[in-house]
Amino acid sequence: MEFRPLRAFVEVVRQGGFSQAAKTVFATQSTVSKAVKQLEDEIGVPLLDRIGHRSVLTAAGEVVYRRGVKLLADRDDLLAELDEIRGLKRGSLRLGLPPVGSSSLFAPLFAVFRQRYPGIEVKLVEHGSAQLEESLREGEIDFAGALLPTSEEFDWEMVRREPLIALLPSNHNLVGRRSVSLTDLKDTPFILFESGFALHRLILDACRRANFEPNVVARSSQIDFMIELVGAGLGVAFLPRMIAAQRRNAAVRHVLLEGPETEWVMAMVWRRGAYLSEASKAWLELVREATSRNDIPESTAP
Repeated sequence: MEFRPLRAFVEVVRQGGFSQAAKTVFATQSTVSKAVKQLEDEIGVPLLDRIGHRSVLTAAGEVVYRRGVKLLADRDDLLAELDEIRGLKRGSLRLGLPPVGSSSLFAPLFAVFRQRYPGIEVKLVEHGSAQLEESLREGEIDFAGALLPTSEEFDWEMVRREPLIALLPSNHNLVGRRSVSLTDLKDTPFILFESGFALHRLILDACRRANFEPNVVARSSQIDFMIELVGAGLGVAFLPRMIAAQRRNAAVRHVLLEGPETEWVMAMVWRRGAYLSEASKAWLELVREATSRNDIPESTAP
């Protein structure tokens, strides 16, 4: 099987159509269409069911897409490894970072990495953990910042462990306590991150273990907006202590969240068994150096 038709097919599925896929692979729409037809002829079954202007995956197409994504990622690993063997002096590092905590944890490391390896291009993407893990799985990035526990598909290096803080309106009846549990808060409306964020899943899973479903009144990807909602008396939000300490608000009080499996544990994760380029190895080594020396800034008390 040739990789060119397979890549064209995978991009048609990823981009949602032939026109956008053509832009991604720098080819004409006709060329992409012919490549997909070539792949279908080679396999012997249709991969796309063309309904008007839409194309829907057939059962065979779903299998080829799932396997094809991994094949292409493995091919990229192979070519990268061969380039290193040939003595490639330049390279790139593709990092995916979540919006929560990245500036505090990783920005200082970027500066050191750029100083040590000025010839390495660092490509950054920022998404919620669910999307980052999917990008990592498909080989679109080399590393992702993710909360533990994560999928068994990935290896990981822990970066930081932080307790969570409950952010409460200043007039809430639990303000003044040293700590609270999720059960203490079950009658308080919850303000959570969007569903694609690992912290969203962490809180909901902990609530379910405590045998209740929270009343979620708002979801957002913006930390400052969530804090303003708390200050306006809408409900309770949750942040890692190091992030909460950086965003004080006169109308909001911080109380330690207690309970099992409610810690925020950030790790650097990568595909298990994937080839790590020299640039990737250098980044991972830098992360390990920083964590072993405690170079990542400590948070202050709530």
